[in-house]
Formats: sequence, C-alpha cells, structure tokens
Amino acid sequence: MGGSPLRVLVVGAGIAGLAVARALRMAGFRPDVTEKLRPSELVDTGLYLPGNAARALRLLDLDGPVRPLGQVIHRQRFLDAAGAPICEVDLDRLWGGVGECRALPWSELHRVLLTGAGGVVRHGAEVAGIELLPAAVGVTLADGTTAEYDLVVGADGSRSTVRSLAALGGPARPAGQVVYRAVVRDGPPVAEWTALLGQRAGFLVVPLGAGRLYCYADEAGTVPPADPPARLRELFGGYGGPVPEVLEALERVHVGTTEEVELGRWYRGRVLLVGDAAHATAPTLSQGAAMALEDAVVLADSLKAADSVEAALVAYESRRRPRTRWVRDRTRDRNRTRDVSPALRDPLLRGRGERIFGEHYRLLVDPL
Repeated sequence: MGGSPLRVLVVGAGIAGLAVARALRMAGFRPDVTEKLRPSELVDTGLYLPGNAARALRLLDLDGPVRPLGQVIHRQRFLDAAGAPICEVDLDRLWGGVGECRALPWSELHRVLLTGAGGVVRHGAEVAGIELLPAAVGVTLADGTTAEYDLVVGADGSRSTVRSLAALGGPARPAGQVVYRAVVRDGPPVAEWTALLGQRAGFLVVPLGAGRLYCYADEAGTVPPADPPARLRELFGGYGGPVPEVLEALERVHVGTTEEVELGRWYRGRVLLVGDAAHATAPTLSQGAAMALEDAVVLADSLKAADSVEAALVAYESRRRPRTRWVRDRTRDRNRTRDVSPALRDPLLRGRGERIFGEHYRLLVDPL
C-alpha cells in the first residue's frame, strides 16, 4: 500500500505520534496529526536514548539532525547511596554496531520529529468519539468536527483516550514508583550517566551538554507528594556523589507515578495503538522513546508490504510484541531489585553488575 491515498489519522503529537507521522511520510502516506494539548502545555524534561533508539532514528533518516544535540553517553556508572562505586556498563561495547547512546532535552528531540513529520499538527483537538465502520473509522472531535479515516493510530500515551474509545483496554496500572524529573543548570560536573542506588529508591544524573544535567529520582509508592522539591531533599539528603550539589541547584521538579499498560491486543477494526498507549512500562530501562521510534519504523514497513490495512496490523503486532514483552519483563526484573537489601544487592552487582545490566538489552541489540 506504499504511496496509496490511505487516509490516516495519528492521535497524539508526542514522540510516538510524530515518529509515526515521519515514518508514514517516508513511506508515501500523508497522515493527519492531532494533539489535545496546546504547545504551551507540553512539559519539557530530559531524555536518555539507548543505542536502539539511535538505530531507529537512523532508519527514520533523522540521525543527522539529532547528532549535534545533547551529549553522547559512553558509560553507565552505578554507585551506592554514599557514592562508592558498584559497577559500570561500557555502552560503546554493549551497543556496538547498533548506535550511540545520547542524552538530550525532550523538547529538542520533539522539535526534530515535528520537522520530520511535516510540521503540521492540529493542537487543542481532542478525540471525543470513535466509530468502527466496516472498512473505515469514524472520528468525532470535541469541537464537533467529524471525519472518516482508513486507519486511526492512537499514539496518545499511557492514559490513551483512543484505547478507551476503541474498547481496547482499561486504564493503565500503577507500576509502583513515584518519580521526580528535573533539568539542572550550573550543577556539579558529571561526565557520564550516574545512578546512586539506595533502599527502594534511586537517584540518576545524566549530562545533557551545555552545562545541563537531567535528574531522575524515584521511590517506591503510588502517591506523589505535595511538595516535590522538599520530598527530594528529605529522601536523598543523605546521599553522596553529585546528589548534594544537584539538590542545591534544583528549581522546578516534575512529579508523577510510573504506569504499565498490558493489553491482549493492540488493534480493533482499523484502530491501532502504538507506543505507551499499547505497551507502557516504568522507565527503568529508558526504553519508552526507543520503543515508540521502533514502533513507527515497523508500522510503516508493515503498511508498505501488506495488501490491506488488516494484514498490515496483524504483521505489525506480531513483529513488535516480542520486543515490547522483553522490555516489560526485564523492567519488572530490574524493579524487583529495589526490594533487595543493599547489603545483599550491592556485593552481587560489584561482581556481576555489568553482565546483569547488559543482559537486559540483549534482545534489543538484534535488528527490528
């Protein structure tokens, strides 16, 4: 169907939606893209992209615009809560031949994808109704506008409206962590991805280039605090390494909870879910953006190769499920280490940490 006049609506203009729009344009389609939020409502934070995300960007022909952005990350350093070394992961070796790892502001990747998708997004356009027709999808927006499409792609996140309207599954489930995100300027010098592991809590600092640091912290729980900066200082005030200086430099902190989406199927009729709308996990492996970028590449490939939309959706889901299931299962494996006492966990990781953490990505090194 490549290059056909297929009418496609992509719902959601985050990383997943814009990546899908970019991939479809490369395949000869011209999708419409809607986003319920207005540009001023989008929240910027940091983003770490493992090697498989770089490969997907290369397949989307966007590696060039991304290359000057952020900072390439060569190593992951794991420390204990006091700041003493536990283990390191050589990312150049882990992802050799796949792609380099990079940290950058979310807004900078979003801007690249927006340009690559053609730059036309209808903001403030919320989907209010979906009707599954024999060979199409009827869509009603909140302002009363209606249209028919041959395919609707729900790329609207873990709390997907499309998922609910198409009866593809219920709400996301809590994954068990409260998370804190911030970008710090004029913080301590940190050259590599650096995580401090505590008891049922952790603090990650990643350089974004230009003197910026992306800070991600989490703790076990499901209820965000009323005062996130105060809670961060209370929880991590006794940590060592770069944490004390980062806490001093904190200004705005975004707080939320981790969520999981696990569905029996990703499509119904001609409505398909991608990205977090279909398979959200806690961000422990930093695979949310990578999985969304991969989804986009495989969806476009499936539509080009198939004789019908229905056949394309079957092929797409069969290709993507094993990788997203792997990410979900490995995420759960790593999250379970939160409940292990540091007295038991840290000596194990000092001896086998690089092999254990590298194994979490083994399947993702393979081609899509």
